[in-house]
Amino acid sequence: MLKLNKFPFTAILGWSASRYDKFKVCQRQYYYDYYAKNHDFEIEKKELLRLKQLTSVALEIGNIFHDVVKAILERLVKSPINIDRDKLKIWAKKLAVDYCKKKEFFEVYYKQLEEINTEEISNTVLEYLDRLLDSERFKWILDNAVQQSKDWMIEPDGFGETRINGLKAYCKVDFLMPLGDKIYIFDWKTGKEDELKQRKQLAGYTSFACSHYEKTADDVICILYFLKENKEKIVTFTPDEILSFSESILTETQEMYQFTNDINKNIPKSKESFEKTIQTRICDFCNYKGICIDNEKIIF
Repeated sequence: MLKLNKFPFTAILGWSASRYDKFKVCQRQYYYDYYAKNHDFEIEKKELLRLKQLTSVALEIGNIFHDVVKAILERLVKSPINIDRDKLKIWAKKLAVDYCKKKEFFEVYYKQLEEINTEEISNTVLEYLDRLLDSERFKWILDNAVQQSKDWMIEPDGFGETRINGLKAYCKVDFLMPLGDKIYIFDWKTGKEDELKQRKQLAGYTSFACSHYEKTADDVICILYFLKENKEKIVTFTPDEILSFSESILTETQEMYQFTNDINKNIPKSKESFEKTIQTRICDFCNYKGICIDNEKIIF
């Protein structure tokens, strides 16, 4: 099994596709997510944590399915014998119910729904599970890769920390497996396709694989599977594309650095330095809209 590179702790911020995306969408939301806990004394920490941990129906379906797939892969590593689908579905449904009981939902908190339809969530997870198990790709994994499962990487420790262009970055792959002279990276999606966003995420995964496995981009194959549409998409990158990607990470990281008073300690500038988005439709789906009030109107 591959032993990942270890990096010494540093407080400096690390790039990730999700972090930079949040930074570009709304700087104030970015502040609340990454800095407010230790630097905003106008909001009670308890309330801030509650808002940050709000989930949504769509997000929770993804979270549950993610953990079901992780359990399947870990089980295949321990034993390659056939999975009992009926037992698996009983367990997956119980997992979905347990998750929904423990989480606070955005839709309920902001009174869009009186309560969450747990049955509907669990049924969606089970439908996606059937699509996964019946897919040609899953059968391909069973037929071609299970015998090398000791080399699989299932959610690496350290949030997928790596270095891109000499900078700290986080590119946490869900499932990576070497097969022959190639590295395969899998990402099962319960949401809709977003080509630009997902391609950037996969470029990060490819960079991670190249770094830790000493491979080139030509050796890495990314496989997206969209459960809602029940379709697969193969994504690859050339070495030049990964080089260009690494250069963009430098630019994007430097953009985020500009909002710190101390780069190495990752101490932010004042909350007011982080502007609110002017696209109020984004506010409609923001966990923090209850504490983020425009001077002229409440945004929810």
